[in-house]
Amino acid sequence: MAVSGSGSLLFGRLFDRFGFSVLIGLTLLSGSFAPLVFLGGFWTALIGAAIWGLGMGVHESIIPAAVAPMVPIERRASAFGLFTAGYGVFWFLGSATIGFLYDLSLPATIAFCVTAELAAVPIFIWVGRHANVVDGA
Repeated sequence: MAVSGSGSLLFGRLFDRFGFSVLIGLTLLSGSFAPLVFLGGFWTALIGAAIWGLGMGVHESIIPAAVAPMVPIERRASAFGLFTAGYGVFWFLGSATIGFLYDLSLPATIAFCVTAELAAVPIFIWVGRHANVVDGA
């Protein structure tokens, strides 16, 4: 939680200054959490958990901030609701998949975690290039 909160403050400022490239860099870093957590010893796993916490805190704070200027003010509540619903559904599906894979194969679990994390990078690149600010916010 300490890493999540402090990371949100730091990366929130960086996002305000540099935009989606911050999300891309953080997502690339976050992709390293699974090998560190599952394959390392105590300290390596602790670093992996800190990276996971950093990624969670920053994504939970920055992504809603990124959605806001792309949606007209009269539709922001609906946009946040839709985004959060999708986030929750895919969080559940990813967690269920990780649990299933963990019973079968640790390398498959790690591969899924890294792949799922890195799959967001092209989306962030595309959104960063095509996002329109609707009201100058």
